[in-house]
Amino acid sequence: MTPKGYAPANSFESPRFSGVRTFMRLPLVRDLEGVDVAFLGVPFDTGASFRVGARFGPEAVRSASHLLRPFNAGAGVDIFEHVSAVDAGDVSVVPGFIADSFTRIEADLRPVYAAGVVPLVMGGDHSIALPELRAAAATHGPLALVHFDSHSDTWDSYFGHPLNHGTPFRRAIEEGLIAPEKSIQLGIRGPLYAASDLDDARALGLTVLTTDDMREMGLREVIAQAQARVGATRAFVSFDIDFLDPAFAPGTGTPEVGGFTTWEAQQLLRGLAGIDVVGADMVEVLPAHDPAAITAFAGAAVLFELLTLVAIRRRDS
Repeated sequence: MTPKGYAPANSFESPRFSGVRTFMRLPLVRDLEGVDVAFLGVPFDTGASFRVGARFGPEAVRSASHLLRPFNAGAGVDIFEHVSAVDAGDVSVVPGFIADSFTRIEADLRPVYAAGVVPLVMGGDHSIALPELRAAAATHGPLALVHFDSHSDTWDSYFGHPLNHGTPFRRAIEEGLIAPEKSIQLGIRGPLYAASDLDDARALGLTVLTTDDMREMGLREVIAQAQARVGATRAFVSFDIDFLDPAFAPGTGTPEVGGFTTWEAQQLLRGLAGIDVVGADMVEVLPAHDPAAITAFAGAAVLFELLTLVAIRRRDS
């Protein structure tokens, strides 16, 4: 079939190991005319509290993504029949300075949203979700959040500071960027600082399903709850790669055992079909701790499913 617009290079004409590293071998284009989806890297990890190095995540995920092909067999979608997509490069950051970087990230993403383009972001640590949501809400208003993670990221502060990768969604709720009554967190697990930690997240209005909750419910019921929670509200999907078990994503900053497989993550993401995803990210890939690029391949697969959700929505609307 003829692609709608921008599409990956033809791997039957040039081998996938060749060329400049862009996501899925898409054209490197910054002019957003004729674009539905833009992949962007945010190489920033100053907000990390344990292992650092996720600033190199976008580079690793782009390299891994060269094995992806345009037809999503699991979802039955020829993606580029329905979307025109590009890799728009990396946004601006200031290493070592969180507030300055957030200002630049938001400034770079605002025109993407204003142009009606869906940004799919490669992190970077999870603190970047806050400036992403600031940019998204400037165009779309408060969004539903579908958050895949082993951590709730709703702590009030770390070492007395309010901005880091453990606090973005508390800040986003305080700033009115997301609608907590339309939002859901999936996969929370691991040791906590106190028994009240998850109660705090729920007190903010979020639905929180722990890994144990999800195992007991089964994937179909989890998907049904997520769909019902979001409804027709425009949504932002945030996927921390440590949602996966460390066996499937060893290269991450704060791994938690007892997580999900890559297949389960694919099923959950495909179950979001129909939701109006206006922005999304995949964060916390840390190549220095990633033997055989296991985590980078998982991160690329997550972004592929997120791209598919946008294609399905465009196809069906």
